[in-house]
Amino acid sequence: MRTTSPDTPSTRRRWLRTGSAVAATAALLLTGLATAATAQAQAQENSSKVTWTRSCALPRHKNEMACNALRVTGGRTAFQQQHGISPQAADATAPSGYGPSDLQDAYGLTSAAASNGTGRTIAIVDAYDDPNAESDLAAYRSHYGLPACTTANGCFKKVSQTGSTTSLPTADSGWAGEISLDLDMASAVCPNCHIALVEAKSASMANLGTAVNEAVGLGAKYVSNSYGGGESSSDATYDSSYFDHPGVAITVSAGDAGYGAEYPAASKYVTAVGGTRLATSSSSRGWTESVWRTSSTEGTGSGCSAYDTKPAWQTDTGCAKRTIADVSAVADPATGVSVYDTYGADGQGWATYGGTSASAPIIASVYALAGTPSGGSYPARFPYANTAALNDVTSGSNGSCTTSYFCTARTGYDGPTGWGTPEGLGAFTG
Repeated sequence: MRTTSPDTPSTRRRWLRTGSAVAATAALLLTGLATAATAQAQAQENSSKVTWTRSCALPRHKNEMACNALRVTGGRTAFQQQHGISPQAADATAPSGYGPSDLQDAYGLTSAAASNGTGRTIAIVDAYDDPNAESDLAAYRSHYGLPACTTANGCFKKVSQTGSTTSLPTADSGWAGEISLDLDMASAVCPNCHIALVEAKSASMANLGTAVNEAVGLGAKYVSNSYGGGESSSDATYDSSYFDHPGVAITVSAGDAGYGAEYPAASKYVTAVGGTRLATSSSSRGWTESVWRTSSTEGTGSGCSAYDTKPAWQTDTGCAKRTIADVSAVADPATGVSVYDTYGADGQGWATYGGTSASAPIIASVYALAGTPSGGSYPARFPYANTAALNDVTSGSNGSCTTSYFCTARTGYDGPTGWGTPEGLGAFTG
């Protein structure tokens, strides 16, 4: 009895046709599975993509400032992905961004944050009033186990640009989010510091500058400014009127619109703070950073000032005037920080924020941990004398520019990240 198939031309053609049909069917199945897998992966990617909105409207008038806070509205943040948290970042019931322990660890500040800062005051300068500032601050600090900072215990103070505790500016929901971000970052990095919130009556440079002077008058040696606007020929006057405060560390956001210079980050008297993307890594540091850029119009600011003169300690040769920035810290909303805010339409509880509005108060608080600046000094120069005590950010760009380092990270100094991000306190003392 025959046990094998007859090997004839007609039989072979029939087998080939059958085999081809099977192969075609398998191919279609595989293609369908691959298409489904691709669609599923794309859907997961889209659901994870972080989206956000600007807290404050862009400036509409000359010498008007906008806050540089970006509130996350959806997607999964780096913090959520790191901890396997599935809810979307817009869920207001729990933190969805980096908290105090993350920031302290990333920047080598854990020990200093636990022991330094007592008796030192960080001033936060913003426009308009946040009626819930103190209660929201209390909620943030309580959640993370930080010591209470209240009016009653003398840790917290809120005043107008003239120093009044009762006659405060008009409340504003967008700037309230900015205020909560700033207060929470000061708390996260320097939990033992006192905090003074000085509220300008409007977002004009003149009123915000008056608030800076009030902050210094209150005795603050560390003043954070998370706002910016276009440069103008008035900047030199603003410099001498509002920012020339020797012995005071004044930090300013570099901006969130990508490559391009902003004021007051361009002031020669301030520490201009750029923004990074911060993520965990397997390196000995445990973290990695690159220039924050999301699109051609969203990313850390940097550039060569058109008006402000170059400070003596800044020695890069591509820009004859002031180059922005000096140092940097986390600002990418996708790797953003947790904030608690309940005022207005934007204030639903927990939110994740980014923007150089996060990095400016972080750096002001590092200065506070480092101690009182020497009398007569301009603390913006301290990082230039201690560059080895910074994490050099060497990858990424925030746009296109003729002089490469104005917008592209490199070894050593560059515009988007300055000399780098904190690695302990060594670069912030002097």
